[in-house]
Amino acid sequence: MAAPVVIDYYSDVLCVWAWIAQRRIDELNDKLSGKIELRYHYLDVFGDASNKIPNQWAERGGYAGFAKHVIGSAAPYPDAPINSDIWHKVRPNTSANAHLVLKAIELSYGKVKSIEMALLIRQAFYIDGQDISQLSLLFSLIEAAGIDAEDINKTLCDGSAMASLMADYQQAKTLSLKGSPSYIIDNGRQVLYGNVGYRVLLANIEEHLKQPTEEASWC
Repeated sequence: MAAPVVIDYYSDVLCVWAWIAQRRIDELNDKLSGKIELRYHYLDVFGDASNKIPNQWAERGGYAGFAKHVIGSAAPYPDAPINSDIWHKVRPNTSANAHLVLKAIELSYGKVKSIEMALLIRQAFYIDGQDISQLSLLFSLIEAAGIDAEDINKTLCDGSAMASLMADYQQAKTLSLKGSPSYIIDNGRQVLYGNVGYRVLLANIEEHLKQPTEEASWC
């Protein structure tokens, strides 16, 4: 059986386009089960949201303007509901705490559990309108999911979760990724970025699946 096509998927939990892309990721996994391997990574888009949004949106309404942009961006996508409070009343200072906790979960409980928690954290923000930059909230969410907070604390305290997160952030810079979400297909042979539709993603991945395995052509 041919090796699955590897897709390194970089996103920021506070990025609305990554929230919109969630359904597409689910569909790809369902349709191409066993044929693709999705590796989840994080990159820094909203690491300093408390300065980024007021400064970059100063002439477009600040937080109110950004909130309108987020709601408008998601409006055509019924699978990406948006709580009207986010960025109006609920203004996370950073996405980094959520990324850090997710890396801690990955180290302690494995990649699958971390992926599941990433969705729950996104839902807490986009659907429930909760401030996912608050560590107290993040720990409440992981404990509700049956994760032992002490296990997570170990990887936070010894620095291993931070090291893993910094590896993601640094690799995103090395790859010159433009933002969230970014799809690195087949070990860098193709890079897709932004609001890429499901059909476009599927067509590009299926094209890679058709390609024969490269073999050495020298003596």
